[in-house]
Amino acid sequence: MNQKPLAFRMRPSHMDEIIGQEHLVGKGKILHRMVRAGRLASMILFGPPGTGKTSMATALGKTLQLPVKNLNAVTDKKKDMEIAVEEAKMQGQMVLVLDEVHRLDKGKQDFLLPHLESNLITLIGCTTSNPYHSINPAIRSRCHLFELHPLTHEDVKLALTRAIADETKGYGKQDLVITDEALQHFAESSNGDLRGALNGLELAAASTPKDEKGQIVVTLEIAEECMQKKSFSHDKDGDAHYDVLSAFQKSIRGSDVDASLHYLGRLIEAGDLDSIARRLVVTAYEDIGLANPQAGPRVLAAVEAAERLGFPEARIPLATAIVELALSPKSNTAYKALDAALADIRNGKSGEIPAHLKDTHYKGASSLGRGLEYKYPHNYEGAWTAQQYLPDSIKNRHYYQPKETGKFEKAMKQVYDKIQNEKQ
Repeated sequence: MNQKPLAFRMRPSHMDEIIGQEHLVGKGKILHRMVRAGRLASMILFGPPGTGKTSMATALGKTLQLPVKNLNAVTDKKKDMEIAVEEAKMQGQMVLVLDEVHRLDKGKQDFLLPHLESNLITLIGCTTSNPYHSINPAIRSRCHLFELHPLTHEDVKLALTRAIADETKGYGKQDLVITDEALQHFAESSNGDLRGALNGLELAAASTPKDEKGQIVVTLEIAEECMQKKSFSHDKDGDAHYDVLSAFQKSIRGSDVDASLHYLGRLIEAGDLDSIARRLVVTAYEDIGLANPQAGPRVLAAVEAAERLGFPEARIPLATAIVELALSPKSNTAYKALDAALADIRNGKSGEIPAHLKDTHYKGASSLGRGLEYKYPHNYEGAWTAQQYLPDSIKNRHYYQPKETGKFEKAMKQVYDKIQNEKQ
């Protein structure tokens, strides 16, 4: 018999059966209020795979006893949408659940827009992509945007327990027994992907023979075999990848070496050495900077070693670099000083170069007053003497604001302060 997958069978048919996403469907929350008011607005549900976007969309429509049509923006054609609109006209209203809504082409979009505006169709689009990056503004502006979060381990365990006990849609009549360790492994290794956890449970139930008591006993070993490809989910071309990269750099900047290594591990599992290399090099100069100026060259050497080695050995120099960067003193004074100088230049605050600093390597320069009063620093004690370098209009501007975050910059600050004091 061609039975539908467990994940499909266990989809909720009412809002109260939705697992997780309390920030949306909890009592008093926005979707809960919509349903209680008896009025759904068009919306985009976005979030990682397996968080229940399509299930939630379908359950919301069924809770209000509205006709629900499920289509896919990639595989279903404009003709399928025309049929859905005709059905909506006959029934008075329809909830159109549109998977992969970010792939909606212009022809299908233009056809749907007037029916959204007339409220004949209530669109609930589902996507794993960030709608601000991937969905056409014409659709986005007509929909509320709601983000679904990965399910917690407890959420996944609750869903698995329901599936095991359910006599109609699950395994309630099959005497399926699962050990606590196996249940925990399904929950943890699914990484918040409920569909993945249910698929793993289904594989375990189908592939495990009954014991002498007539029971299907799912142990930790069986769970590990069935979930071996579900322990980590990370698409290096997806939106979530940029969240990991952001967390990676911010963890280094925040000196949390454990979090830095964790996010490095995620990026290694995604196989994205290029992004790791770029983030490490920029972090060495952006966030560590003058507080540990040797970090930059050492990180570059570690990146070059990693690129020569390739994975898995590349993780070794990368780990060394991460620990140094995370635990180094931090300073962003150098590039912040440059940004301040650039801001002045772009705002028209530049002024004329002082005459004594202008080029003198041409005949007649002296007759123009070029370089006549220039003081050559090496002719003075300590290779320094007071003279004006900035244009008159900004001669008192100070861009560099040194910190005492490491031995190197502390020494630089002492020199800087001494020069400023002697200028006065």
